[in-house]
Amino acid sequence: MKTDLIAILEELGYPVFLQGTLQSEEDYPESFFTFWNFSTPEAAYYDNDAGRAVWGFWVYFYSTSPQLVESVPEQARKLLKQNDYILDGKAHDIAVDKPTHTGAFFTVYKYENYSEEV
Repeated sequence: MKTDLIAILEELGYPVFLQGTLQSEEDYPESFFTFWNFSTPEAAYYDNDAGRAVWGFWVYFYSTSPQLVESVPEQARKLLKQNDYILDGKAHDIAVDKPTHTGAFFTVYKYENYSEEV
């Protein structure tokens, strides 16, 4: 599921990293995405077997351009929705540890249906 999320976000032309993997001494790209898989509970139980996982992701966008921070997260949300992700609200501001960048993040979910036969 992470590979799917990365591939979709990369369609917008910005690099994508796992949140927290850019070292503080490294120079950040001018604009980029990060993501964090904050939860993956199972659901849709029948006869004690789960029938799906619910992947929860926080998607972050950082940029030196405040205009891109306003527009790109919305583009990402629309693209993810077209690819069957469930949106949980609009992007909102976040604190950034680099004075050159601003950022926004939003939450999405994706169902992974499967059969757990023992």
